Amino acid sequence: MREILVTGAGGQLGTELRRAALPAGYAIHAVDVDTLDLTDTAAIAAKVAERPWAAVINGAAYTAVDKAESDQVTAWAVNALAPAAFAQGCAEAGIPIVQVSTDYVFAGDKDGAWEPTDPVAPLGVYGASKLGGELAVRTSGARHAIVRTAWVVSAHGNNFVKTMLRVGATRDELGVVDDQRGSPTSAADLAAALLTIAVRLIEDEGAPTGTFHFSNAGAVSWAGFAAEIFAQSGARGGAVAAVKPIATADYPTPARRPANSLFSHDAIRAAYGIEPRPWQAALGDILDELIGAPK
Repeated sequence: MREILVTGAGGQLGTELRRAALPAGYAIHAVDVDTLDLTDTAAIAAKVAERPWAAVINGAAYTAVDKAESDQVTAWAVNALAPAAFAQGCAEAGIPIVQVSTDYVFAGDKDGAWEPTDPVAPLGVYGASKLGGELAVRTSGARHAIVRTAWVVSAHGNNFVKTMLRVGATRDELGVVDDQRGSPTSAADLAAALLTIAVRLIEDEGAPTGTFHFSNAGAVSWAGFAAEIFAQSGARGGAVAAVKPIATADYPTPARRPANSLFSHDAIRAAYGIEPRPWQAALGDILDELIGAPK
C-alpha cells in the first residue's frame, strides 16, 4: 500500500482529499493541528521520516489573511518554515512533495489570466509567507509540484458559499465587492487535481515538476459569484437575497486583496492533462450537498 501523507486534514481541502477516490493500492494518511504542530519543524521532520511515505501533499496553511498582518511570526512559521521542513524531509527520503499555494503571491494588477511564470509581488503578509513556502520547496532538491489556487469553496468549513447562504437567510440584500475578479475553486476538484499530480510524480520519475495553477474555469467577481450562489440556491429552495455590488474601498480590510486572481490553466493542462470544469457546475455540486438537488 502506497501511503500519501496529507496535512490540513480538518480543512476544506483535507476533507476532500480524505473523501476522494484513490487508485488501487493507494491510501491517504491525513494529519491536522492536533496530531502535528506545523510550527515545530523538528516534529515535521520526524513525521516525514516516520515511515516510507509515497509522497507528501502539504495543503495546510495559515489562511487568516487579515490576522496575518498582526501575527507575522505564526504566518511565516506555518506558511514558509513548515513547507521548508516538509520539502527537506522529502528530499532526504527521495519522495515527491505537492505544495499548495495561492493567488496572493501576485499583486493582482495584470490584465488577463496569471501564468505561473508571471512576476510575483505579494501585497501582504499572507501572500509573502506563502511565497516563502514556494521558494523553500523550489530550492529544496525534492521533486515537487507547487499548485497555486484561489477562492476555495466547499460544503465544509468556513468559506464564501456558506457565508452567503447563512447571511442571505436573514437579510434581503447584501453588499458584495464587485471590483475583485477571479476563478472560484471547488475543494473537491482541487483535491482530485492534486491527487492526479501526486500519483503521477510517485509512479513516473520523469513527471513534470514546477509551478502550476488550478481553479475552476471562468472569471467572475465576488458579487457575480454571490448572485449565482443565490440563483442556484433559490432553485433548490434555499436562501435567496439581492446582491448590491460595492467597491473594495467600501469594505476596508487590514490586508489588501488582489484585484485580479484569474488563473491560466495552460501549464497544468499541458503537463498533466487536467482540464478544470466551469465554476458554476462545481458550485452546483456544493449546493447539492448543502441544500439538495434543484426542485
